[in-house]
Amino acid sequence: MRIEQKKQITEEIAVCLGDAETIYLTDFTGLNVGEMRELRGKLRESGASLRIVKNTLTIRALEGLDLPDLKEHLTGPTGLVLAGNDPAAPAKVMRDFAKEHEQRPVMKVGVVDRREVGPEEIKVLADLPPRSVLLGGIAGALTASVGGIVGSLNAVIRDIALLVEEVARKGEQQD
Repeated sequence: MRIEQKKQITEEIAVCLGDAETIYLTDFTGLNVGEMRELRGKLRESGASLRIVKNTLTIRALEGLDLPDLKEHLTGPTGLVLAGNDPAAPAKVMRDFAKEHEQRPVMKVGVVDRREVGPEEIKVLADLPPRSVLLGGIAGALTASVGGIVGSLNAVIRDIALLVEEVARKGEQQD
């Protein structure tokens, strides 16, 4: 590979790494081309991508980025899973794919919200319900709370209206 190509790839990876909110490093040893294609497709469906880049180029791309030092994990065959703000979706894809393919690929480390996470933390993320379900639960809880407040306010207004009506009736009776 020529120096110009290496520089271009390094710059490209630096941009991808800088833009990604979630990064997972995986060891894809033992997967054939067809399995890698299948994995890429499943990751794409979850909003993530898989990049295979030489470790030395990835190390250079990480220089100057506001990310944890991942050099010690960039040994052997390493795939970069790059995703947006939902770290659970690609973690689930990787977990499910590994179950079907003799525990391959293996998660090395991750970066979520610019913080390094280990394989055990990635497993916890994979076990979380999808982001949309979590957001739906939060919205439901907020709606229930607002509904309770609205019900309480309506009761107070109803009570005030009844009180005003009763005072008006008593006033008519005295006249």
